[in-house]
Amino acid sequence: MKGKYIMALDQGTTSSRCIIYDRSGRQISIAQKEFRQIYPEDGWVEHDPLEIWSGQQEVAREALRKIFASAEDIAAIGITNQRETTIVWEKDTGRPVYNAIVWQCRRTARLCDELRREGLEEPWRQKTGLLIDPYFSATKLAWILDHVPGARQKARDGQLLFGTVETWLIWNLTGGRVHVTDYSNASRTMMFNIHQLCWDQEILQRLDIPLCMLPEARPSSQIYGETDSAVFGSPVIIGGAAGDQQAALFGQACFREGEAKNTYGTGGFMLVNTGDKIVKSKNRLLNTIAWGLDGKVTYALEGSVFVSGASIQWLRDGLGLISSAAETDELARQVEDTAGTYLVPAFTGLGAPWWDPYARGALMGLTRGAGRCHIVRAALESMAYQSWDLMKAMSDDMGYDISMFRVDGGAAANNFLLEFQADIIGQPVYRPVCIETTSLGAAYLAGLAVGYWRNTEDILSNWQLDRRFDPRMPELRRQELLEGWHRAVERTLRFSE
Repeated sequence: MKGKYIMALDQGTTSSRCIIYDRSGRQISIAQKEFRQIYPEDGWVEHDPLEIWSGQQEVAREALRKIFASAEDIAAIGITNQRETTIVWEKDTGRPVYNAIVWQCRRTARLCDELRREGLEEPWRQKTGLLIDPYFSATKLAWILDHVPGARQKARDGQLLFGTVETWLIWNLTGGRVHVTDYSNASRTMMFNIHQLCWDQEILQRLDIPLCMLPEARPSSQIYGETDSAVFGSPVIIGGAAGDQQAALFGQACFREGEAKNTYGTGGFMLVNTGDKIVKSKNRLLNTIAWGLDGKVTYALEGSVFVSGASIQWLRDGLGLISSAAETDELARQVEDTAGTYLVPAFTGLGAPWWDPYARGALMGLTRGAGRCHIVRAALESMAYQSWDLMKAMSDDMGYDISMFRVDGGAAANNFLLEFQADIIGQPVYRPVCIETTSLGAAYLAGLAVGYWRNTEDILSNWQLDRRFDPRMPELRRQELLEGWHRAVERTLRFSE
């Protein structure tokens, strides 16, 4: 096997990154570049697919340059990505027919209402593990075919291809030779039968989506092909892919049933490994494929929060209250509490357990005494409150409490957030040395495909604890804060309907 490193391409909601890892799971090099967020209308979110592709190439080459490495030093590439985001492009030219419609986008809420009125939610949930919601790819793809002139006929004629972001990147990396997705990403489209591991013909027929435009679904750890020589100078094996949250679960070494992680990224996502079983949720959580590995499929129960770390970005870019996310820890500590202020960051609706595309964000409980520090603290606290909602729903569905609460994602570096998180859930929070577990999980999946790591035991030995945060808040105070949070949430529901 050639190559002493694994390259992870981490294509997120706000930036493209490349991280190069060694055998111990240590970051050797990292490069990152933010890209534009496009908001054509209220509740609509788009990206430029060509900007995603060019930015991903740029950061990959920069990461190699930083350590004076070349393609020959890379044993394999693993890809992880913002999930559900939908891209349609011309098969012959590679030109996107429309901007990428981002997972946060709510433009298809009316179509989802129509599908639910037809009584399709429960049958589709049985097949896909998902609730009918604009969050997922299926209605986004139908929207593009409906609204781009000539697109539906071109799709029927085999001239258009669909993909989530990892499919788009793999297709471009291989010079248009490979059109694939992995099971974890396919399971987020609302078109994939997670029991039979295939695209569902009844769903495709209802939405008038031609099967010929969909990628081949494969296991998450498998050699998909090689990069075109023009990308890095010589070919590199592409050895795996997984949606960002499933990759984070893998990167956290949650290989056993009942093990869970919580990621604070642009959104907030909690997943628990349910092994080879699909646990039906009573609390509107989702069933998803965690990964396909060694001929087996592992499932997960997932709770999704649409806006988590993105609320901090809003403080910076929208309100100008901070110049960087790093400031928030110190600012939050300058006040004893939020002075009764709650931020409900329902900027693009609310995810689990509410699933309300018509909810909108609100800053509540304001008095004249509330200031900059209180608002910053309220934004951080909102991330912890939303995680509590997910954890409570998940524990109820599983029938037992989550024993170890592992955290990751960029905001997991914020000590105030994790101290408050431990207080609000009333149990310890565990932060690993590497909080970039999304890219690490993608690296592990690719490395296993080429024998860079032998098995999951090799990976488990790499996991190291950085810090444990223990709860210190009195129970009565915890209950008071949660009651205030839920009062605030209730006032945002159905606001824009």
